[in-house]
Amino acid sequence: MSAQPPSLLIVEDDLALQKQLKWSMDRFESVTADDVASAVLQFRRHKPPVVTMDLGLPPDQDSTSEGFKLLEKLIELEPGTKVIVLTGQNDQSNALRAIRMGAYDFLAKPVDPDVLVLTVERAMRLHELQQENQRLLTQQDGEPTGRLLTRDPQMQRICRTVERVAGSDATVLLLGESGTGKEVLAQSLHDASKRKGRFVAINCAAIPEALLESELFGYERGAFTGATKTTVGKIETAHGGTLMLDEIGDLPMPLQAKLLRFLQERSIERLGGRQEIPVDVRIVGATHQDLKAKIAQGLFREDLFYRLAEIVVDIPPLRDRVGDAVLLSHAFLRRFSSEQRRPILRLADDAIRAVEGHRWPGNVRELQNVMKRASIMADGDRITADDLNLPLPAGGEAAADEPELDLRAVRERAERQAVVAALARTDGNIAKAADLLGVSRPTLYDLMSRLGVKA
Repeated sequence: MSAQPPSLLIVEDDLALQKQLKWSMDRFESVTADDVASAVLQFRRHKPPVVTMDLGLPPDQDSTSEGFKLLEKLIELEPGTKVIVLTGQNDQSNALRAIRMGAYDFLAKPVDPDVLVLTVERAMRLHELQQENQRLLTQQDGEPTGRLLTRDPQMQRICRTVERVAGSDATVLLLGESGTGKEVLAQSLHDASKRKGRFVAINCAAIPEALLESELFGYERGAFTGATKTTVGKIETAHGGTLMLDEIGDLPMPLQAKLLRFLQERSIERLGGRQEIPVDVRIVGATHQDLKAKIAQGLFREDLFYRLAEIVVDIPPLRDRVGDAVLLSHAFLRRFSSEQRRPILRLADDAIRAVEGHRWPGNVRELQNVMKRASIMADGDRITADDLNLPLPAGGEAAADEPELDLRAVRERAERQAVVAALARTDGNIAKAADLLGVSRPTLYDLMSRLGVKA
């Protein structure tokens, strides 16, 4: 069995021809299917970047209906897939329909093997380039924390902290309201660490207490009724990688003691087992709860807290991140537009004001849901405040009890907020942001340099 994941799916109901195609394209790692159901199963399992498929598939090989049904399903599952349609139904209408539906190319049978190989190679290369382009677009300056979109100074400091501690084995505790991006930060920490194992996340609040221990530590065959085979737990699964314990404040007291022992000894025993199993894993805890208050109430072990809190990261809510709500809105709309295969959706001015004025109690998760709903409900290519179904801001924030009297600090803070907000509104377009601010582009570049604001 090859160590490389399949890069090609061959869908052909004629088994002799299927073997011939596989042989002629033996330079690629490939899997095969002979009908719609098996093709979808193989596609879901392996996610190949390129698919070659016949339009005449059972149970109706003489028609193209099953083939077009499969083509539609593959593009729906993964819009970036390059589907090369091979068919004896060599007419222009089928070719045009396949291309309109999202097929990469259309070749008539009998297919020249050299032409087919060249077409597959080009499709794979194009897929690689598009994936790389997408990866670069989602990163900021190529940094490991590029998956976290922000221009807020406090969040940028958090990103720098994550990058600094990533290379160590220090246990990290992420604190913040639900939906602030704790799992995104944990994944970024894992990516930046260069650990070769997997990133595994488990929500301690979502699993019943009776099952949580076996989920974390695994169990041996016969450990309890229904344990018919030895099962590896999440901690072992993350060996060599990172384990995120989300909502760790809900961990039951007996499991807190067992987790503390693991953090001290770096070895586990499965339920029903007697063997000590060493595990190399980096632990990232996360919670929205006040763990020190839980310690005072006797609901959380103080010694476990200090084991987990070697590095503590406080993540601010979305309402406190200057410009991030609009910045993230643009990013979500780009993603949902691509997923729904429609032109890029834009925020109208009233929608921007609504986003900026809303408090976002559900944080980024709420924002994502609002943008997804709006992208579905919007009639045109502009998202309005009505599409968002959010109230327009009634007015500005109340003034603080103690006003800031340092004019230089006040001016610099106001300039920073204005620049960040303008860049967020214009989705990073320098020329439009400069027009919005009423300054020239060189002046805006100077301001961004002085204030430490990135484009």
